[in-house]
Amino acid sequence: MSLFDISDRAQQLQTDLLEFMDSHVYPAEAVYEEQMRESGDPHFQPPVLEELKVEARRRGLWNLFHPHPGTGAGLTNLEYAPLAEIMGRSHIASEACNCNAPDTGNMEVLELFGTAEHKEKYLTPLLEGTMASAFAMTEPAVASSDATNVELSMVRDGDEYVLNGRKWFASNALHRNCRVLIVMGKTDPSAAPHRQQSMMVVPIDAPGVTVMRGLPVFGYQDREGHAEIDFADVRVPVADVLKGEGEGFAISQARLGPGRIHHCMRAIGMAERALELMCRRASSRVTFGKPVSENANIQDWIAEARIEIEMIRLLTLKAAYLMDTVGNKEARTEIAAIKVAAPNIALKIVDRAIQVHGGAGVTDDFPLAMAWAHLRTLRLADGPDEVHKRAIARQELRQYRDTAVSASTNGHKVAVS
Repeated sequence: MSLFDISDRAQQLQTDLLEFMDSHVYPAEAVYEEQMRESGDPHFQPPVLEELKVEARRRGLWNLFHPHPGTGAGLTNLEYAPLAEIMGRSHIASEACNCNAPDTGNMEVLELFGTAEHKEKYLTPLLEGTMASAFAMTEPAVASSDATNVELSMVRDGDEYVLNGRKWFASNALHRNCRVLIVMGKTDPSAAPHRQQSMMVVPIDAPGVTVMRGLPVFGYQDREGHAEIDFADVRVPVADVLKGEGEGFAISQARLGPGRIHHCMRAIGMAERALELMCRRASSRVTFGKPVSENANIQDWIAEARIEIEMIRLLTLKAAYLMDTVGNKEARTEIAAIKVAAPNIALKIVDRAIQVHGGAGVTDDFPLAMAWAHLRTLRLADGPDEVHKRAIARQELRQYRDTAVSASTNGHKVAVS
């Protein structure tokens, strides 16, 4: 038995999802682009995407990420990993299967920490795919890679909190179906650093909430949008505080761990598709009397891509396995490691695929330019590389620090000059 054995049902879902991608998703990509162009609206919801959602649900390829049986597929992280990778091969597949960020993380938060009213009003339609949501944590005025820096104020006033501040990169907030925000802010500046923050459920149309603009990413206005949002005297009932005052940082850690590894799973899918496109292009184009694929440097790129994809896939599976068996906290080093490795390696493979495609690689005729922009952004999303490297290094150094402390207290005298 392999360490990474999965159930027969999970294997069948892989087979079914691959068939769905071939028969419906890949053919729909050109239709999707045409409908977006014809609409003239960067945040239009193309009908073909809604058609894909109906078909995915009919096939049982719905809420695959959700670990809770009944409302979701009930899969482990290890079982979901290959499915997320498959969906990551296309920029429309995850939403077609109701497995797209940030809705996945928000659904998990509402499942774990929401009230009965939250679940009825927001979680149920999110699980049904009829509503979208956004996560408002990052702020323009502070370095939000350190979540304790968050400044949006949440001041208690009787049975309500009054919110004032500015958020940005609230992905999904410009989605045509977005109805609710999960907002992180500061409720008690005098508390311990990790107890100052809280999270609240805020309707996107609440008085005082203003979507200022959608932020472009490398020139792309992503359909779901990355919004800058102003909160001016927004009143939120106490009942809409998730888990309790001061629990915001803890919720963010619970939410971002699975979210990070989901991003990495999808990044591997992007890398696989880029490698496929690179091989096809190199085999079909001729320069200086021979196929591009016969050049030694191109063969090096192809070989290195295969090696590196297998490396990050194995690290992702290890992280998923540890999350399932010992928990997210114990798997934090592997989660941080793959969050650094997967986007960087996928970026390199996509970049080389662009190079093999020549000028066509930087156009929208192929999915490579968009994939590059998305992956480069992923080196910042859910914590920049440097924060994750810092966490890994501190964990690595801790064992030597503990060893040094043990040695210094084990009968050794230290001379002091």
